Amino acid sequence: KSDRFGHVSQKVLGGDFFNKVCGHLKLLEKEYFGLEFRHHSGNYVWLEQLKPLAKQIKCEFNELFFRFIVKFFPPDPSQLKRGLTRYLFALQIKQDLSNGSLTCNDNSAALLVSHILQSELGDYDEELDCHHLEMKQYVPNQEYLDHKIIKLHKKHRGVSPADSDIHLLEVARKLDMYGIRPHPAHDGEGMRLNLAVTHSGVLVFQVFKRKHFLIKLHDKVGVSSSSHNKHLHIQPCVVLMLKTSLCVLHSAVL
Repeated sequence: KSDRFGHVSQKVLGGDFFNKVCGHLKLLEKEYFGLEFRHHSGNYVWLEQLKPLAKQIKCEFNELFFRFIVKFFPPDPSQLKRGLTRYLFALQIKQDLSNGSLTCNDNSAALLVSHILQSELGDYDEELDCHHLEMKQYVPNQEYLDHKIIKLHKKHRGVSPADSDIHLLEVARKLDMYGIRPHPAHDGEGMRLNLAVTHSGVLVFQVFKRKHFLIKLHDKVGVSSSSHNKHLHIQPCVVLMLKTSLCVLHSAVL
């Protein structure tokens, strides 16, 4: 869904504009969300709250689109106090599932979609379920999961849409890729990698095509020691995830 705003001054601070959007949505738990836009580099970046729009945006304002999305994922969605917040989180999970950014195994995918069906359609109806799954795709390769999805949907009889959203978030939070949004970056040697910030710290992703690579670990920023070098042998095309104890804002990564 897209909403169009009227005239917005280029001098307005990002934070004031964000608050205006939250007011339009009647959203109170706004600390979990953010606005992002396509930077002139081609990447999506977060709107910084302390800078005027004119200092961040290098294109015509009448051609600008912002995406209102979840920025911070709590480790336990039960921390979300309001139904509207949980609903918006559920929408984000649905979008991440459909575009493939939230990956999971077939069993988890079928369970997630079954909760979505209960939220959107209500109790199981064979004809309605089959038609709906035929017309709308919630996960990649969904056609191979239709039978499993319908079987699970049968078990959710009587569950309200609001409770279905809660169940959806409860399943999603246990997935490895929950709340992870990779951002392109480079290391000190120019190697391409992706960074993501979660509630537990910073994740570094790199796909290696060679069997042998080197990871350099440092106790402190700016300190290098050969004794910390680790040589690892892995299979080709394995995704490496390094987790640190440092937790920073998403905007600090960009």
